[in-house]
Amino acid sequence: MTHTMMNSNPTKAIILSAGQGRRLLPLTENTPKCLLSVADKPVIAWQIDALIDAGVDSITIVGGFQIGKVEALIAQRYAAYPEIRVCFNPFYEVADNLASCWIVRDQMEGNFVLINGDTLFETALVAHVLQSEYAPITLSVDYKETFDEDDMKVELNSDKWVRHVSKLLVPEQSHAESIGFIYFQQEGAILFRNAVEQALRDPSKLKSWYLSIIDQLAEQHQVNSRSVQGFKWGEIDFIEDLQRAEKLFSTPDNKLNRYQQEPSLRETIIPLPM
Repeated sequence: MTHTMMNSNPTKAIILSAGQGRRLLPLTENTPKCLLSVADKPVIAWQIDALIDAGVDSITIVGGFQIGKVEALIAQRYAAYPEIRVCFNPFYEVADNLASCWIVRDQMEGNFVLINGDTLFETALVAHVLQSEYAPITLSVDYKETFDEDDMKVELNSDKWVRHVSKLLVPEQSHAESIGFIYFQQEGAILFRNAVEQALRDPSKLKSWYLSIIDQLAEQHQVNSRSVQGFKWGEIDFIEDLQRAEKLFSTPDNKLNRYQQEPSLRETIIPLPM
């Protein structure tokens, strides 16, 4: 593991990895999804290595299912990084990822990135998002021609600020896809933390996704978007996703050179409906 790209931004990371990943059974019968191997490396190791290479080494992982295995990997692989820690979400069997956010809400201050535990990405993507223009909250998005029902779809204004984010958006509203990588800065962190605390005062919100909070804050014009089109990333929900990720991340990784030499990758302009 080589860590080369540094970022002076004092940003922390929170990775939500509490779930089992039942849609990947039998692979996840005794192994959490975040420990599945992609190109001979666990998913969570791909995430942590990319973050460290981008200068982010204060990392909190929220675990749940088979947390002992997650803790063992972190202790063995990242002993030289004391600011990488694992927190246990005891509600992982009965709650969705909003509860995982609540568990680590005390970490939500200053600048931080919030990452889904099943999103793989390259270092260059991290650096690209951290160089976004200032916004309280920045949602990393990618574009494609059609979206399926499982995609976390995003509706954008003509200025690329987020209007809505939901799996339930109709095709006319679906301009982009959230990749599960969100950058919070200053008051954005406070807004999100307060909204998480308020939401979980209502027991019915225990099964909610944290992106329901992002959707609410988008309605208040607090959420910008950052295109990551052209960067290497993947989400792992099904066996087919794991196979695609294996192919994508087993290719020679020239991410730093590609990011530095092709400025067009840093900001892709997508025409949006007015």
